[in-house]
Amino acid sequence: MKTILLPTDFSLAAKNAGRYAMHLAKEMHANIKLCNAVMVPVEVPLAAHVSVPLEGIDSLEQAAEEELKRAAHKMSELDRLETAIDSHHPVIDYEVGIGPVTYVVCDLATNVNVNLVVMGMTGTGGLGRFLFGSNSRAMLEAANFPVLIVPSDISYQKLTKIAFATDLSKADIAVIHVLAGFARIFNSEILLVHISDHAPDNTDVSRKKIDEFLTEVTNKVNYHKIYYQHVLNNTVGDGLDWLAEYGQIQMLAMVHRKQKILYRLFKGSHTQRIRRRIEIPLLVFPPDCLNKVL
Repeated sequence: MKTILLPTDFSLAAKNAGRYAMHLAKEMHANIKLCNAVMVPVEVPLAAHVSVPLEGIDSLEQAAEEELKRAAHKMSELDRLETAIDSHHPVIDYEVGIGPVTYVVCDLATNVNVNLVVMGMTGTGGLGRFLFGSNSRAMLEAANFPVLIVPSDISYQKLTKIAFATDLSKADIAVIHVLAGFARIFNSEILLVHISDHAPDNTDVSRKKIDEFLTEVTNKVNYHKIYYQHVLNNTVGDGLDWLAEYGQIQMLAMVHRKQKILYRLFKGSHTQRIRRRIEIPLLVFPPDCLNKVL
């Protein structure tokens, strides 16, 4: 059985991500595992002998577990009221972890055999704020699993079209294969999007590269609803903004690979700004997706 891991801090953004994850779980016939990371205060300098009492940690852990139990119960009750009896009803489990969020999520994702991690994006600001947040960046740097980031103010929409931002690297083909398995569940179109600052023509080297890439996708990815679009824009960030606003997509997918699309966006808000705010879920794949199944 597939499992969606849902880290939560019990905020409104996390609850919204939970509602989104429930819709995905029903379609994917997956279960959900809630988790919360209990942070242990770090010892301060010049106080080497000061430590957190064990009973203090136990108290924090117990409180988090009670909160997770209530959250899981509410999600199950809402599912029972909204979903037909003969439909898939996700089993909702929960677990508390001790340590930083990144450590707890990565540990659970590995040990529970998680297919997808769904996280809420705190506050407004869409992709722009997410990309430049240090915690979010740390999660993507450490993750060896797909991560779906859900903005706090969006509701689930049927996935009719998923855009995948590519630089035409052959390494992206393995990711497109995994994405196709996910899209097949929803009968979604996959729009392969290449953003560059010039339009390719029949004599251009880039046209040959595009044709070779699409031929290899056709030969290696067994999915009939894959299309291609070139987006002419000066920067990747502006191109993604345009795509989100006019592309009629419900989800944007990309690979976090150093020196590639996300890495260039990560370099800083001063060197790569996203002017408009993207308010759609962002699905981020690790570089190695050969054994990943969504």
